[in-house]
Amino acid sequence: MLSAKMKWAGGLKFEGTSAFGHKIVTDGSREAGGEEAGYKPTELLLYSIAGCAGIDIVRIMEKQRQKVTSLEIELTAHQNEDYPKPFHTIEVKYIARGENIDPKKLAKAIELSEDKYCVASQTVKNVTTVKTGFEILPG
Repeated sequence: MLSAKMKWAGGLKFEGTSAFGHKIVTDGSREAGGEEAGYKPTELLLYSIAGCAGIDIVRIMEKQRQKVTSLEIELTAHQNEDYPKPFHTIEVKYIARGENIDPKKLAKAIELSEDKYCVASQTVKNVTTVKTGFEILPG
C-alpha cells in the first residue's frame, strides 16, 4: 500500500512530504491564480511515469550487462481542449547513451517496464494512448 498526504499552504499551493522525507510543493499558474511556486500536479504525473520507467530500465539493462552511461526520458502529453482536459496521448522517448548498447535489449527493457513493472505506466495505460520511441547515442 502507498499513501500520500498534502496540505493546503495558501493560494493554490499544496505541500506534502515523500516516504523518504522530501518535501514537494504543487501550485497553479499565475494565469490560474497561483504563484508558480511548485510543480503543476499534471506535470508530476509525467515525472512519475518517467521516474518509474527509468528505474526499471536501468535495472533491466544492468542485468543484461548493457553499459548504459546515461538515460534521458522525454515525455509530451496531449490534452483535450475541454475541461477537465484529460491527457489523451502521452509520447515517451527514451534516449540512452553507452557502449555498444543492443537496441533489441533496450526495446525489451522498455517493453517490460511499460507492460509489466511500472505501476505509473500501468495506471494510465488503459485510458491514455502511450506512444514510445527510443534513441541510442554513443557513450
